[in-house]
Amino acid sequence: MTAYMVFTRERMHDAAEYEAYRVKGRAAAHGHALTPLALYGRHEVLEGADTQGVVIISFPTFAEAKAYYDSPEYRAAREHRFKAADYRVVIVEGV
Repeated sequence: MTAYMVFTRERMHDAAEYEAYRVKGRAAAHGHALTPLALYGRHEVLEGADTQGVVIISFPTFAEAKAYYDSPEYRAAREHRFKAADYRVVIVEGV
């Protein structure tokens, strides 16, 4: 069943660290069956706290989404994201 990884950026702290994350995160995608669905496009918060941006990535299964997130390549990339900004990241299984 399809799974979606949703990244919500709450606050940016360091643009240089974010750029390192962006480059390494894209490289980490190689070999993983993922499809970007939304990449910081226009958005409107209807309820809850404001957000600076949203990314949604589709994976064939929940397990494949976890495998990407826990891969050595993405673990190295996300260290830069942790320094760059405050995010909330969720994997949700589709219907």
